[in-house]
Amino acid sequence: MNKLTTLLLTGILFIGLATSCNNESADTQKEPITIFSENPFYWQYNGEPILLVGGSKEDNLFNHPENLEEHLELLMKSGGNYIRNTMSSRNPGNPWAFKKLENGQYDLEEWNDEYWNRFENLVSMSAERDIILQIEIWDPWDYYRSEAALGHGAQNVGWESNPFNPILNINYTAEETGLATDIDVYPAGSPSSHLFFHTVPALQDIPEVRRYQEKFVGKILSITLRYPNVIYCMNNETGEHPEWGQYWAQFIRNFANDQGRSVYLADMRYSTNLQTEDHLQLLHDRENFDFFEVSQNNNNVNDQVHYDRLMEIRNQIIDLPKPLNNIKIYGGTQPWTTSAEEGTRRFWRNIFAGSASVRFHREGPEPFYFGIGLSELAQTHIRSMKLFTERFFVFSAEPANHLLSNRETNEAYALAEPGLQYAVYFTDGGDVDLDLSGAHGEWELHWLNILKSEWHQTDSVEVSDAVQLKAPDHGQWLALLLPV
Repeated sequence: MNKLTTLLLTGILFIGLATSCNNESADTQKEPITIFSENPFYWQYNGEPILLVGGSKEDNLFNHPENLEEHLELLMKSGGNYIRNTMSSRNPGNPWAFKKLENGQYDLEEWNDEYWNRFENLVSMSAERDIILQIEIWDPWDYYRSEAALGHGAQNVGWESNPFNPILNINYTAEETGLATDIDVYPAGSPSSHLFFHTVPALQDIPEVRRYQEKFVGKILSITLRYPNVIYCMNNETGEHPEWGQYWAQFIRNFANDQGRSVYLADMRYSTNLQTEDHLQLLHDRENFDFFEVSQNNNNVNDQVHYDRLMEIRNQIIDLPKPLNNIKIYGGTQPWTTSAEEGTRRFWRNIFAGSASVRFHREGPEPFYFGIGLSELAQTHIRSMKLFTERFFVFSAEPANHLLSNRETNEAYALAEPGLQYAVYFTDGGDVDLDLSGAHGEWELHWLNILKSEWHQTDSVEVSDAVQLKAPDHGQWLALLLPV
């Protein structure tokens, strides 16, 4: 995008914006989120490294304002600091971003104030509570077939209810733009023929539609750039051409630069295999993307394989790290996503593989149960993660399964800063040997009962080349070895 194009787009964007960007942050007392300079696998917020841990009841929290403040308070009290927000209107009762006229059509030149007030309310309340908000700009499930099994049955709204559909707005026609008025397919892992996702110059170049897409994204930024707690993902599990996500990354970065702001960007592909070409292209795209979304690895990939696939990705960028985020951890009710227990194991394995963030995916009404959201079980694991990180400095540790011996597959996982601190996570009891050859002096062994969020006991340890760690019981346990 050249300078002239940027200036023209910026001028267009400010037409009709209800809230303009300014050079003053909404919370000038806090340093914005950035990548931790001492270990770029992690984030930093308000000047301190931060592990992002969360769970929430909905993906589009802003569009579910009922008891929202209480929900955020519950997350805080559980020790969490991380939520997801898709810019989605697909659930019953959700308003869309644009003004609906008396004739039932939308005017894309005018905003729906209720939508944007809800959005800013979420951003503001999250910032007040130091909760990091990861926003997904485009959620394909709002733009395709509507009766997809998304947890709300046939009431879901998709393209046939979307203001961008040419038969639903007064601003352009199907003949002018080529956009279909009926989309009868679901999002998939390969590019579709849906021209809404082809509007950018590198694809079909449809300025009549892109103008309003840019206006929508610009409006998001006019709110979020005033707050310190927001990071951005271009899409939710898209299979569209990479140029689509690249365009929006460049657009957002240029817009932010014009406001003197830094932004941190990612995209999310559809495939659950992180080794596909489109995933790897994202991973190594340093120009457009600052962190990498590995959430799809948490969908139907279990046990040791789940950990190994994440480690394969981490090892590819070991010399030039970027944060690996998990905005969605699936695992609720079998057989759709696997068990809730496996979902909680994914939560811990991700951290022990060096991830920067973990969040339990929303529960969803039966029979789907994509995740465990902020249920009592999720709260327990979030509390236990908080207890763990209060005693163990994850930001200087690295995955260290090579220090474990006499280990069965998926039995235990290690994080360590050899000679300084060691952590071992047990998925269901068991015993392993931990190499302590780099340790000296007096040490203590601390056991955390994860399912009770309680420190179980502390024992003195005689340092030797190896120490046997035997979990006190079945279930999920955490062993910490720390110098006295």
